[in-house]
Amino acid sequence: MRNSVHDSRQRLAWSQQRLADELGVSRQTIISIERGRFDPSLPLAFRLAAIFGCTIEDLFFPGDDTERTAGGG
Repeated sequence: MRNSVHDSRQRLAWSQQRLADELGVSRQTIISIERGRFDPSLPLAFRLAAIFGCTIEDLFFPGDDTERTAGGG
């Protein structure tokens, strides 16, 4: 699954650690989500969307991470 977590986090000028702290997860979890290696649970996805002020559909969408890299985000 592709996602825009990295871009959303950058817009807030937050570090991966800051986002991890806000969510109560490890920085490694944030890295894995941003790279498309880990799909968060539904509760975590809702918390991410709330932090970024958007919907889950704005953050996560079908496809794989190679498409995100090739498409530039």
